[in-house]
Amino acid sequence: MNLGSLLRPWTEVLLEQIPGLELFDAHTHVGQNDPDGMKQTPDELVAALRAAGARGAFTFPFHEPVGYREANDAVLDAAAASEGVLVPFCRVNPHDDAVREACRCLDAGARGIKLHPRAEQFTLDHPAVRSVVALADERSLPVLIHAGRGIPALGLHAVELAEEFGEARLILAHAGICDLSWIWRVAQDHPNLLFDTAWWMPADMLALFSLIPPGQILFASDAPYGTTAISPAFQLRSALKAGLSADQIGSIAGGQSLRIAAGQPLRPAGPAIGERERAPHILLDRVSELLLVAAIMGFRGGDPREMLALARLACDVPGEVDDAPVFEAIRWLLDAFDACAAEAPDDRRSRTFLILAATVARTPEVPLPALPALEEALAVA
Repeated sequence: MNLGSLLRPWTEVLLEQIPGLELFDAHTHVGQNDPDGMKQTPDELVAALRAAGARGAFTFPFHEPVGYREANDAVLDAAAASEGVLVPFCRVNPHDDAVREACRCLDAGARGIKLHPRAEQFTLDHPAVRSVVALADERSLPVLIHAGRGIPALGLHAVELAEEFGEARLILAHAGICDLSWIWRVAQDHPNLLFDTAWWMPADMLALFSLIPPGQILFASDAPYGTTAISPAFQLRSALKAGLSADQIGSIAGGQSLRIAAGQPLRPAGPAIGERERAPHILLDRVSELLLVAAIMGFRGGDPREMLALARLACDVPGEVDDAPVFEAIRWLLDAFDACAAEAPDDRRSRTFLILAATVARTPEVPLPALPALEEALAVA
């Protein structure tokens, strides 16, 4: 089943609010050997980017337990064959002669470096990390750093590196969620400290778009965990909800990443919007929280059916309730999830419907698409 086809109306209604938008995905993977079982070939990635109408993507190897030399060469070869669609990053391990491998790859055409502290078991105060960032500083190149859970003091060390090496572009992946609660206060003082959007929790996305200057945010899908075609459906809703302008969202969606890819200076896109006081929508907040619990249970291999049943019941509101069409749209997404999960139970991408539904519940002011009957949509998906 083509999830992109089912979700296309949700992306198209947002693009109507942001004419001329160009997508560039700042976080994608290729490879076949990651221990978590995820795989993606370069041809699959290029096809997905073209289907999304994206200009291109930064791409790098999955986790390779036996080392990165061959995987980095494969990424370089794939980029050379992609007609400019793939912008290659090398991945290095600070425990394994990282600077030499980074130099080798950069001299061969790599345009950035990927570090994954949790997978390779290091912290950003590792001496080799400083040397890698110094190399990026010399060449004004990006270093994309996994910034999820389980990495002590990552934000503190990232700020120190950004301050010392002002020409390196440090990209904290996954919205910098491990340190977002405080790092937003200092982000504006470090314009080379960037954040990608490869994440999905609506509250985190709203915080990112509200508290970080928009010129320091880069659209990313984390493909193949997400996809370039589908991720905008929920990420751009949050950006619009936060109050960002069309020009600012254009910078996030691809403008700033394209400048990084071209080796151009970063372009500011204005200050952070800032936190705004908003009256809560109690009924929709209930739906969002139930859906997020269901999604997390699914991610962990549990059974989300009870939470989904409660979420459906929470959508059974009287027709005169404010935002009744939003509840109806959420039910449509839940029906689509059920249909996709029944057809392909092991396809984790179907959870995108739950993530989007939870985001819709948090963004009722953002326009909804005109949804076809689900049976009709499924017939052409």
